[in-house]
Amino acid sequence: MAYLGEEIKKLGFGLMRLPKKNDESIDVEQVKQMVDLFLSKGFTYFDTAWAYPGSEDAIRQALVERYPREKFQLATKNAAWINCKTREDAIAQFETSLKQTGAGYFDFYLLHNLGEGRTKFFEDFDMWNFVFEQKKAGKIKHVGFSFHSTPEELEEILNKHPEAEFVQLQINYADWENHAIQSRGVYEVARKHGKPVVIMEPVKGGMLANPPDAVAEVFKKANPDASLASWAIRFSASLDGVITVLSGMSNLEQMQNNTSYMENFQPLNESERETVKEAQRVMATIPIIPCTTCNYCAKVCPQNIGISGSFTAMNILTLYRDLEKAKHQEEWLVKWHDKKPAGDCIKCGACEKVCPQHIQIRKELVNVHKALG
Repeated sequence: MAYLGEEIKKLGFGLMRLPKKNDESIDVEQVKQMVDLFLSKGFTYFDTAWAYPGSEDAIRQALVERYPREKFQLATKNAAWINCKTREDAIAQFETSLKQTGAGYFDFYLLHNLGEGRTKFFEDFDMWNFVFEQKKAGKIKHVGFSFHSTPEELEEILNKHPEAEFVQLQINYADWENHAIQSRGVYEVARKHGKPVVIMEPVKGGMLANPPDAVAEVFKKANPDASLASWAIRFSASLDGVITVLSGMSNLEQMQNNTSYMENFQPLNESERETVKEAQRVMATIPIIPCTTCNYCAKVCPQNIGISGSFTAMNILTLYRDLEKAKHQEEWLVKWHDKKPAGDCIKCGACEKVCPQHIQIRKELVNVHKALG
């Protein structure tokens, strides 16, 4: 199906988690193999970002310098909220991306990670006008933005910037009704505004390739031969209005698996949709901290503890048994949002008096501190 005049298959190659060598540099030779297989199966969409260390340079070597430019679509992003003091600093990211990729132009260019305090940087630096100027100059084909926040804030941005051509959203079956992510809510806002959607994190950073045992059992019972990751990607790809679904593939084996079932993509049938709903029901029974991220607690905390962020990280550890991912989530939601860690709680109890879910917040913060440090 064509979106924005482009014929794009429903699997995109996310370049955030490229394979690494022992010295932690990107394994460009393996990336070349992955690119070759991806293109040979008819897939064409590659997604990188200025903020992904080494990614733009690697895709220049593995893709841009080895294939005709018209054979693929390349997307990258501008993170004006990272180390930018002036409009010129933000514009410099665009020029750097052009140089690092060697692409000449970008098929899809995104303002990176709008939401919360990050949105204002793009407004303050007048980046919306800049990117559309670059579109007129032929250096960008399509302008959009990626987004990690609430449906209400997405509504506000799309009302203010109806010129945005597409939106990139975190959508997967585990986060569909997750109060912290609100996948369904943001998806419905984007579609209400008629915006095509690029989906990111369909496998939740790889965690849905290894979901809780009870969830995995639901999928294996329905189809023993299908990979657990395939259920996650096909769920997202089956939604209406989707340009493509990005998978951050980290090795050739993952590329082989994903292209095998997406080469001739078939949307979930009725029976498969019921299987996913059953998996969601099972996941909802796993006891986690029932935080809805209303953040009433944050308004009264004298220590500025990142309570909801800490609980989101702890829930990831409970559900997916992935300490590294949980710590990464805590760093993003607590440290990067200028909040203090769970261990700084003084146990005053002010938070518990305003919590609508009646969570024993002081006790749970102790557990978070023990588990995540």
